[in-house]
Amino acid sequence: MSANPIEQLEAFDTYLPIDVDDAELERLLEKAELPALLAALARLTGDVGLVPASLKPPHTRKSFIPMPQGGLDEDQQREARRLAFEAIKRYRDSDDKRIAEISEDDLKTIVSFMITRDFSEYRDLLHHEVADYDVGAPQWKLADLDPDRPFKVLIIGGGIGGIANAYRLKQAGVEHVILEKNPEVGGTWWENTYPGCRLDTSNYAYSFSFAQKTDWPQKFSRQPEIQDYVMKVADETGVRDRIIFNTVVKSVIYDEEAGEWEVVAITNGETVVHRANVVISATGQLNAPKYPNIKGRESFAGASMHSGKWNHDVSLKGKRVAIVGTGASAYQIAPAIADEVGTLEVFQRSAPWLFPTADYLDDISPELMWLFRHIPGYARWYRFWQFWLATEGRMPTVTADEGWSTEGSIGAINEAFRQELEGEFRRQLADRPDLVEKVIPTYPAGAKRLLRDNGQWSRTLRKPNVSLVTDGIDRIVPEGIVTEDGVLHEVDVIAYATGFRADEFLADIEVRGRDGVELHEYWDSDPRAYVTMTVPKFPNFFICGGPNSAVAANGSAIFIIECSIEYIMECIRTLVVNDLKDMEPTEAALDSFVSRIDAANRARAWGAEGVMSWYKNSTGRVSAVWPFELLEFWNMTRGPVESDYRFTPVDALTSQAAE
Repeated sequence: MSANPIEQLEAFDTYLPIDVDDAELERLLEKAELPALLAALARLTGDVGLVPASLKPPHTRKSFIPMPQGGLDEDQQREARRLAFEAIKRYRDSDDKRIAEISEDDLKTIVSFMITRDFSEYRDLLHHEVADYDVGAPQWKLADLDPDRPFKVLIIGGGIGGIANAYRLKQAGVEHVILEKNPEVGGTWWENTYPGCRLDTSNYAYSFSFAQKTDWPQKFSRQPEIQDYVMKVADETGVRDRIIFNTVVKSVIYDEEAGEWEVVAITNGETVVHRANVVISATGQLNAPKYPNIKGRESFAGASMHSGKWNHDVSLKGKRVAIVGTGASAYQIAPAIADEVGTLEVFQRSAPWLFPTADYLDDISPELMWLFRHIPGYARWYRFWQFWLATEGRMPTVTADEGWSTEGSIGAINEAFRQELEGEFRRQLADRPDLVEKVIPTYPAGAKRLLRDNGQWSRTLRKPNVSLVTDGIDRIVPEGIVTEDGVLHEVDVIAYATGFRADEFLADIEVRGRDGVELHEYWDSDPRAYVTMTVPKFPNFFICGGPNSAVAANGSAIFIIECSIEYIMECIRTLVVNDLKDMEPTEAALDSFVSRIDAANRARAWGAEGVMSWYKNSTGRVSAVWPFELLEFWNMTRGPVESDYRFTPVDALTSQAAE
């Protein structure tokens, strides 16, 4: 693999020398994640004998729940450790520490060891994820394409998407600025500081391909660790220098005559007007808290807060606390505070499906962390292994069978998945039959977000000071919550774990495009975007993390973000190379794309009729989720299909001005 010609970030995944003796190395390997280690060593050394067919991780599932070591039995694990030990020892004792040159056939052998799909389909995607240089960097610079053309990009939001967008623009030498409403980077990871907040995606999969970190302390990291990572990336990339903090964007208006966007924002109380050729929204989907529409909510006399705006000044010690909601944040908050509060009442409207994950709260062992820090490429291959297990491998469980009629599922595989998850509930709550029927959802598994579980939810609900309330809420009064059965639940604190306004993209920002069309009026409560990013009548406006880009059962949001940014960068290159003022998708292209998306979503668990979730907007259409495999998103974002766009040349600007 050749070096990337574009200036790139100094690798986060630098490696330390292997300086342990044989006995210590054998001890360290007892904690290794073996499938990814064998693949990494085969790639490092060029020895495909390290990935024999006899050690290929089983893909005929005995369970829908991922198995330790990919399902390798004890004898296979012993042989895998032997092979790894010999390979690492040879590498340690060699004077040549270069990564081996490797043929396409040998790379295919290594990849095919880990996945079940056609290598040729995944080759480029894999290369992007595990290469030892920044594959996703733009292969062009503005100064080389058109050194005389002034070109500026404005990014709304300094979270994960904003930082990655800015870094790619910096690599391409494109002037840019980020407007961030908060005083620090991080977006959702800066805002969500509620007790127990952590990832539910493996943090190796939830990290930038261009800024890999080999020393994550936990398998599913806590909020402070993710926030620290985001801040470090902002610092190391130099992105922080391009951010204007404490800035709330009020309006984004397209000036057709000038071919520029006019962005009005308030920075520290002062109104400032910015202009840019391109605007990228990187506000995300889960950034505007959603409060429930409950009568009397404002009358409550105690303290109340939303999970997305947690008030740490409110002491919960010994208090009577209510959590409204049982989604992802409630699932994390309740176990974190149950032993601190006096009483805890969890008000459940809809029970969540829990995905058994025994190591959800576990630290990464010192031995595995040592291997990540010392074996070149291991953390990257582990990242791909986690990516694969959590993405393409899970899609069949949420796919409908035509003509299926069994209540509570959408197909044979989904029904088997449901039965396994339900069995786990019954096992954990065998001594509490009163809770079993309350916690088992009636809707198909995967129709709403699956929550990772190591048994903490059941343990929390069984605590003597914790109650699960399934009667609907009628109203809120100064003393607490009144349920539909007329019971008053007196509480001191109410925590609303009721999610976000996920269907309201760019909430509270006025966006006007060509002919003064306002974006939210154009959508009419049904957000739609071609390739999830662009909208007719809104030239040079890109939504990174837009409609139908969220992942429900298949993957990492960062993968989607990086693919989207690479598409946006190609659109910018198209504008410059072809001397274009602007580009926007055609209505026909949007309609065709959304039609495909809708048909696919109807065939997934989250598209089931009668099930409401944040995946669906107020019209009932699934406007949040990507329904296809990630490979299709990858292929779609390699660059714009020019026939799907309407272009305006730069000379049209001159002509309009002359008129």
